[in-house]
Amino acid sequence: MKAGIFATMRIMGKSLICWICVFVIGFVQISNAFYLPGSYMHTYSNGDRIFAKVNSLTSIETELPFSYYSLPYCQPLGGIKKSAENLGELLMGDQIDNSPYLFRMNVNQSIYLCTTAPLNEHEVKLLKQRTRDLYQVNMILDNLPVMRFASQNGIKIQWTGFPIGYTPTDGSVDYIINHLKFRVLVHEYEGNDVEIIGTGEEGMGVIERDSKKESGFEIVGFHVVPCSVKRDPEVMTKLHMYDNVSSINCPAELDKYQPIKEQERISFTYEVEFVKSDIRWPSRWDAYLKMEGSRVHWFSILNSLMVIFFLAGIVFVIFLRTVRRDLARYEELDKETQAQMNEELSGWKLVVGDVFREPCCSRLLCVMVGDGVQILGMAAVTIVFAALGFMSPASRGMLLTGMIILYLFLGIASGYVSVRLWRTMKGTSEGWRSISWFAACFFPGIAFTILTALNFVLWGSKSTGAIPIYLYFELFFLWFCISVPLTLIGGFMGTKAEQIEYPVRTNQIPREIPARKYPSWLLVLGAGTLPFGTLFIELFFILSSIWLGRFYYVFGFLLVVLLLLTIVCAEVSVVLTYMHLCVEDWRWWWKAFYASGSVSLYVFLYSINYLVFDLQSLSGPISAVLYIGYSLLMAIAIMLATGTIGFLVSFYFVHYLFSSVKID
Repeated sequence: MKAGIFATMRIMGKSLICWICVFVIGFVQISNAFYLPGSYMHTYSNGDRIFAKVNSLTSIETELPFSYYSLPYCQPLGGIKKSAENLGELLMGDQIDNSPYLFRMNVNQSIYLCTTAPLNEHEVKLLKQRTRDLYQVNMILDNLPVMRFASQNGIKIQWTGFPIGYTPTDGSVDYIINHLKFRVLVHEYEGNDVEIIGTGEEGMGVIERDSKKESGFEIVGFHVVPCSVKRDPEVMTKLHMYDNVSSINCPAELDKYQPIKEQERISFTYEVEFVKSDIRWPSRWDAYLKMEGSRVHWFSILNSLMVIFFLAGIVFVIFLRTVRRDLARYEELDKETQAQMNEELSGWKLVVGDVFREPCCSRLLCVMVGDGVQILGMAAVTIVFAALGFMSPASRGMLLTGMIILYLFLGIASGYVSVRLWRTMKGTSEGWRSISWFAACFFPGIAFTILTALNFVLWGSKSTGAIPIYLYFELFFLWFCISVPLTLIGGFMGTKAEQIEYPVRTNQIPREIPARKYPSWLLVLGAGTLPFGTLFIELFFILSSIWLGRFYYVFGFLLVVLLLLTIVCAEVSVVLTYMHLCVEDWRWWWKAFYASGSVSLYVFLYSINYLVFDLQSLSGPISAVLYIGYSLLMAIAIMLATGTIGFLVSFYFVHYLFSSVKID
């Protein structure tokens, strides 16, 4: 044991420098996540200059983000400058740059930006391709995404961003959006002037003077009407950037649109109108986070409650009618009645000498349970913080950054659970370091393999969604210098924890399992439908927010669904475990894991169904490969988390059951 202590100390000593470097990196990333520009209230005075920013171009057809300046748009005078990006933004493919769009608070104006050089063949091809793939320009003002409104079948629909261009139904000519009519909603803010007066050693006094007030304006809305306007390039080139031009209405005739053709010169202009609004700054995100389908969310929860009560009834019968009554009366019954009870209800007593026999692939089971605890803990803490409102949508990438940091530091829980379960099965701590290493590399290794394969696809497409090479090194540093050492520390703590003793002895020779008419795995796979029934409605909203560019912010519902899913997974595994023991099948370990973990199979199949029937706009093999790759990674994570819930509860159930029985 001393050798193990010294080995662990050597590992920690060698990685000390890495720890310092990575903690600095992690601190910077967390700081960026929580303190992004625009996350706090900005107050402007009349005439203050405000520059809009641009994010990556996105499309619901291809899901491949591209840089805004990959197209021949006007560039700012001082050159292109990237805004600070956190880890989550980089992984999601966000690339926020400055733009030439300049507004002056409460100054309505119509501005000329620039006129491009004659379009060459490559630029025309790229513009037409991006237009027909329905790419959107994502613009940001004071950290608010631009919003546009459209009418469809008499219903007003809101979208974030505006299209690059427009293609008529005949598809003969493509037109570019080159004139933007902005509407900025502002709320007048009044604040009392505060004077701070020192009072010696007793501290400082604050006196509020009502006689003088400082006022300002907050930006609470950012809307746009995109237009295509054909202008005379000879006239427009005589202007300079930010010169005033005459205001125009968006034309309705196609012959007045700006076509995308070779040797065509495109002039970009915009108008801005400031409108006072009663919307206050804390409520300015409400328009983006409108919860649609609230009745469907409640239906999902009620449906889950019905499943829970049904399964709870079965568990209640198992405990009170079968187990507790059986245990209480077992010694009081005569031999004839006892034999009858053993035959009818107590098949599980016959496997008392085999129920705790070590399962096959025990090392893999310990590692999967440890990684499941790590994933489950990360998901639970993240959802709780999001439901309490600590993760604002104004801080882009904050949710993903927080999840990664939590996952890294929960490596200590993964190592502890894996090694302690290994000690329970083997009765010794020998080999705990290899178990800890395996736990630290199992799921992250799968994730890195899938993401690397998808990243090659993104690199080949020159998408901003591709992970930069320097970020790969940063992720490897975070993995091997935080997660791995913490997992080893957790494993060492697992060797010091009190060992879980089995309540019964295991026989030397395994008991023969009676033949069954149908494979038991069919029942295990079928059990996953019950947890999936709890999850699938919320899964639809999550997939829609990810792949259709919507904001998902109903984390309160998601937290309730997570709690219900945990209960259903626990009940399903307990019922299935007891059913297998009753038919004298003592190989319950893996079946308890997959009884609830099989929900991941249905999640993946539902993802394929969503791709075929709901994501009809998604086109091209590259988009399908990306979708399937990310869905597979999500399904694996769900399998580890839900399987861990079922296994741990079933282990406690079996341990309690056989610790209560009295063996002659």
